[in-house]
Amino acid sequence: MARQACFRRRCGEGSQRQPHPLLCTAVDMAKEASPEWATRPGVDPATAPNKPPLPPADYLCFEEHGLLTERNAVIRLSDGVHIYADIHRPNRFVSDLPVLLAWGPYGKHGRSNQVFWPASGVQPDWLSPLTPFEAPDPVFWCARGYAVAVVDPRGAWLSEGVFHHNGDRESRDCAEVIEWLASQPWSNGKVGMTGVSYLAAIQYYVAALQPQPLAAINPWEAFSDWYREFAYHGGIPETGFIPRASDNIRFSTGRTEDTWTNVQAHPLIDEFWRSKDIELENITAPAFVVASWSDHGLHSRGTLEAFKRIGSAQKWLEVHGRKKWAHYYAPENRQKRQAFFDHFLKAENTLVPAWPKVRLEIRKSAHEFEERVENEWPLARAAYQKLWLDPERQALQLEQSAASSFRYDAETGRAVFDIRFDKKIEITGHMKLKLWVEADGAEDMDIFVAVQKLDAAKDHVGFMFYAFYDNGPAALGWLRASHRALDEDRSTPEQPFHKHDREEPLVPGEPTPVEIEIWPSSTVFTPGETLRVVVQGSDIYKDSLPNLPFARHENLRNKGEHVIHGGGEYDSHLLVPVIPERSLS
Repeated sequence: MARQACFRRRCGEGSQRQPHPLLCTAVDMAKEASPEWATRPGVDPATAPNKPPLPPADYLCFEEHGLLTERNAVIRLSDGVHIYADIHRPNRFVSDLPVLLAWGPYGKHGRSNQVFWPASGVQPDWLSPLTPFEAPDPVFWCARGYAVAVVDPRGAWLSEGVFHHNGDRESRDCAEVIEWLASQPWSNGKVGMTGVSYLAAIQYYVAALQPQPLAAINPWEAFSDWYREFAYHGGIPETGFIPRASDNIRFSTGRTEDTWTNVQAHPLIDEFWRSKDIELENITAPAFVVASWSDHGLHSRGTLEAFKRIGSAQKWLEVHGRKKWAHYYAPENRQKRQAFFDHFLKAENTLVPAWPKVRLEIRKSAHEFEERVENEWPLARAAYQKLWLDPERQALQLEQSAASSFRYDAETGRAVFDIRFDKKIEITGHMKLKLWVEADGAEDMDIFVAVQKLDAAKDHVGFMFYAFYDNGPAALGWLRASHRALDEDRSTPEQPFHKHDREEPLVPGEPTPVEIEIWPSSTVFTPGETLRVVVQGSDIYKDSLPNLPFARHENLRNKGEHVIHGGGEYDSHLLVPVIPERSLS
């Protein structure tokens, strides 16, 4: 291998350009202090389970799988902290390479083909052995004229410093790395970002800072509201995925933010949660945003909210109902990403400018669906209709009934409300469930809601769910009744927005109205099929495969009985967005 093919990766060293002023300092600064929020000692990165052996921190430049790889390229941040990156390029020295940046905490040495479970639907032949977890495949992209940089953030694995789980510090670090990558002698000065989950969320954070070389982003499913989507669903603490996610970011030679401890210590929105906010309106980079109906409890809501709010003049949305990792790595979707990045990072003429602004999957079941193009999200032609709850008959009706109520055991019972359609109906968008509730024997209640589809024989129709399953709901919603206070400025009739900044106990014996956000979905019902609303005091979907990530809520406040009032003066109803069929004219 020719010596000139590699450059030592300390800031400015071996570079033919002047280093960016943000990235280098004349003198090493003292290593940063711990962040304001709780941290913990890192766990030896070499002991991480389900990972290949951790390479030492030594810099190496070598060829593998037809690529030139620089392992442990050192990037010196503006405060003197050194972090490590693996950089893959075509196996010959080529200039004017655009860069795809994968930024995540799971270890740049980790490999997707060693992680994905069979239930994920990811086919082994879709990935090269160099593909990082939830990240772009260097073998594919380098063969098409790109460099791929995979970075271990500050405090993760062997990178120095304290690991910050999102927020301002990580955002600024990522922006500095983008500037550094653009300044390399082999770079064309343009950087793009792509990836799933964490590797998507960081794109929101850094794009809001508008680093000049960031030419395009491709967030593929990520929450954008830490409190409402990641940690407290409707104010109910999530206790399954978060401890697992917190464990996944504990590998460090220094200290790491203790996410699980911080989440438990901050049950209401305060400065901790505001430190994780994203100024989505500040994002101006071209964006190809991919969301799903199938990740309720994690990414569905946040990806769609991000698309609505980002300020990019050039933005496209695709919403699918598949398993998220399989959808990301599927060859046809990789080709879409290539067209997108070729257009914005290589200035090639592609069909991207002619793409429909919105492409939706319209679902009949987990395995039966069609795709449709639209002009906007949410759909402007949605006609919102109230389906009234009749507690006595446990039904949803087109007309409001006389007042009645239904009781169920707060810990073991449930209420079910059905409506059978006599004509085809499509429900696509935001739903809201308004309930008049009472807690008999408690001052609070945790409400779990599932919208389900039943076929003509009243059997449950499953949908893709949480990356692994095909027996999930059409949609989910949650609310802790004491968190019922709304932000009137941000709420709409179809999408309540709760403040979560205080708790208001229920008054015994007094029916109280609550509005529950149902996360967006798309479902078609044909004549004879049924929409069912299930309401209960615990997770409605509980069964998961062993050792796989799954959302759970096990720290609950339910006692005694829950009472649902409807009809008469109690306007309990499900508000649904009915989509009229387009005329053929």
